[in-house]
Amino acid sequence: MKQPKVIFLDAVGTLFGVKGSVGEVYSYLAAQVGIKCDPSRLETAFYQQFKKAPPLAFRGVDIMSVSDLEYQWWYQVAYDTYKEANVMDQFRDFDSFFQQLYDYFATPHPWFLYTDVFPALQHWQNQGITLGIISNFDSRIYEVLDLFGLTNFFQTITISSTTGTAKPDSQIFIEALNKHNCQPEETWHIGDSKKEDYEGAKSVGINSFLLERNDKIDKSDYTVIDSMKRLINK
Repeated sequence: MKQPKVIFLDAVGTLFGVKGSVGEVYSYLAAQVGIKCDPSRLETAFYQQFKKAPPLAFRGVDIMSVSDLEYQWWYQVAYDTYKEANVMDQFRDFDSFFQQLYDYFATPHPWFLYTDVFPALQHWQNQGITLGIISNFDSRIYEVLDLFGLTNFFQTITISSTTGTAKPDSQIFIEALNKHNCQPEETWHIGDSKKEDYEGAKSVGINSFLLERNDKIDKSDYTVIDSMKRLINK
């Protein structure tokens, strides 16, 4: 394959992940205010509510209001998660608790960086390949990237909350391409979700790679990259 002009990467699940699980983090923080929650129950409840929620994307809004909308979006997901786990009645002040929860995910504590990330990014950077991020994330991504020392690797960061569309919608990929003034066939996209990353990028003509971070992926009908290390020598 011809060397790409730009490589786009997903963020959560591709560059960095949650330590343990979201359920464990939610349980741990609740325990700090005296509330006992089963992590596995919270994990199930979180993903149920996350899937039910509308996309984390705010079209046609003033950019100055995006941070408040992001906060409100996550507030509802968290509220519904604890409600589904039948522990909401234990909270004395959920608003104050959620502020702590939200801020916690802008620190390094709940995150870990995959060990293959730095070697891959440094290799591509040394080859003169421009790097960008396309992520269904919120503005806290800038803080997390800074914490891991990743910011300087990326020329552009395109996130759903400020773009107004979320993967797999083609528009978020098109906006990222426009930032680099390049054609889809000149680029790669690497991510860990079949629908949002692989199929979304492929739908606009980007060379798409699915990054396998676990053993739960059906390998029958699409490209699987076992680790970013598989791409270092491309």
